[in-house]
Amino acid sequence: MAKSKKYYVVWEGNETGIFDSWGKCQLAVKGYPNAKYKSFKSLSEAESAYHGNFSEHIASGKSAKSKVNTMPDELRHEVVWDSISVDAACSGNPGKMEYQGVDTSTGHPFFHQGPFLGGTNNVGEFLALVHALAWLKQQGKHNLTIYSDSRIAMGWVKKKHCKTTMKLNSSNKILFTLIKRAEDWLKSNTYKNPILKWETKKWGEIPADFGRK
Repeated sequence: MAKSKKYYVVWEGNETGIFDSWGKCQLAVKGYPNAKYKSFKSLSEAESAYHGNFSEHIASGKSAKSKVNTMPDELRHEVVWDSISVDAACSGNPGKMEYQGVDTSTGHPFFHQGPFLGGTNNVGEFLALVHALAWLKQQGKHNLTIYSDSRIAMGWVKKKHCKTTMKLNSSNKILFTLIKRAEDWLKSNTYKNPILKWETKKWGEIPADFGRK
């Protein structure tokens, strides 16, 4: 099945406007501090959003909840709604990266970190999972389910090692500190929280999605 066409609105970036491919959008925002952009399913939606206020469209607790509400009723029983969902976003690879964790059922944000320079999406997904595990342990929620749409990050957590090819430099030094801290936490702590794969093809984007690609 062919992938559906998407249009990308850039409100703040190296170049603003509406773009008809992720590649063009990526060039428009790469390296731009706090770029504001999002994808839309139709040109008319993109045009309406571009001429409106970006704050109404950038991913937030409210928009995450609307993603959940669009899931077909016959699939909703497959999801553990009393859970936390995590995701990361990265402009460029490497590039500016951030991650967050939200309530799966409501989209309410629990934590958000970043942006960090010189990161990758996989590193963000890994840090988001470990952050969720540590946060849930602190909250005493030892059995709460965590959803991630990254099999790579889930594998890294299981092996307690972030197998990134990211190269250390002056801009991403803090990320290597966070990675080491996350690996140390995994090696010195135990957890019971199930980590499950969010089935994007069936359920749509994970509630923690930033809505940017």
